[in-house]
Amino acid sequence: MKLTEAKQRLTIHDLWRHFGFEGEPSKSCRCPFHEDRSASFSVTTDGTLFNCFAGCGGGDAVDFFTFASGLPHAEGCRAFIALASGSPVVSAPRSLRPKPADVDAAKAEQRQTWPPLESPFEHEHAMGALAKLRHVSFEGVKLMAGRGLLWFAGWKDLPAWIVTDAARVNAQARRMNGKPWPIGAREAKAQTLPGSKAAWPIGAQGMKSFPVVLLCEGGADLLAAHHFITAHGREADTAAVAMLGAGNTIPADALPLFAGKRVRIMPHVDASNAGYKAAAKWAEQLASVNADVDAADFSGLLMADGSPVKDLNDCTRLRPQDQPQLEDLIPTHENPVP
Repeated sequence: MKLTEAKQRLTIHDLWRHFGFEGEPSKSCRCPFHEDRSASFSVTTDGTLFNCFAGCGGGDAVDFFTFASGLPHAEGCRAFIALASGSPVVSAPRSLRPKPADVDAAKAEQRQTWPPLESPFEHEHAMGALAKLRHVSFEGVKLMAGRGLLWFAGWKDLPAWIVTDAARVNAQARRMNGKPWPIGAREAKAQTLPGSKAAWPIGAQGMKSFPVVLLCEGGADLLAAHHFITAHGREADTAAVAMLGAGNTIPADALPLFAGKRVRIMPHVDASNAGYKAAAKWAEQLASVNADVDAADFSGLLMADGSPVKDLNDCTRLRPQDQPQLEDLIPTHENPVP
């Protein structure tokens, strides 16, 4: 059974009973995920979507299941399908979370440990080095910096470029030499700064005046998006926004910012299909606020070295014969969704 079919079989009302939550799910009820003294939770009549207005988050039935069970997204999806198929699934609800306000206060305190962020315009040589490192234009780097989404800082005693925005609630650091961060026994290309609200879409607050939005995954693709915005001469009408992880759900307080926008998602291609699953989840959320949504298709495109394109950043190194296929990479606000 596919996940789409499983979602047709199981509603949030069914899951509410499965987990044995108190009360009844409705348009106004108490949140089952935190200590809620008032009705701060809402479930749509058809049981397909939920939202906690106190800050726990929102999403569809799968998100509800993973949130309630505490399972990682991929494992939660498998358990959700099993439950929809009629297989016995033991899913004890995890303990109630602290109040979102308390969590926010703790995260805000952690964010005080962020290093001082330096304007890229004070370090033009560093902007040039970043452009060369990521195979993007200097103009694209300047555009991202001018929109307040790119900064430089020293993190863990190493030069880094920082992706964040005016909200200053989410930030991610990448090394200026392109090497990964050592984290214990493993390595990571990017490191989320302490106290970040990891699900916050970087650039969402700044897209108000732009009718077209490129929704990317990760800081590298966000930089590539600004490269293509300048290359296509679309600085006046196109914004780029980044989710910094495929497992994240667009927060309920950010969704209205996308209302009425023409959004094109730039998915990642990977063996686990996590990128496409994330794109489908985001598309469903965005459609709920009447955004016109579709996704780019990089299948069949090759980089100059013959490697298949896996994301938007790879498109900056496209082989010459495939470059004409990017002419329509950025939609217009008037374009119908295919």
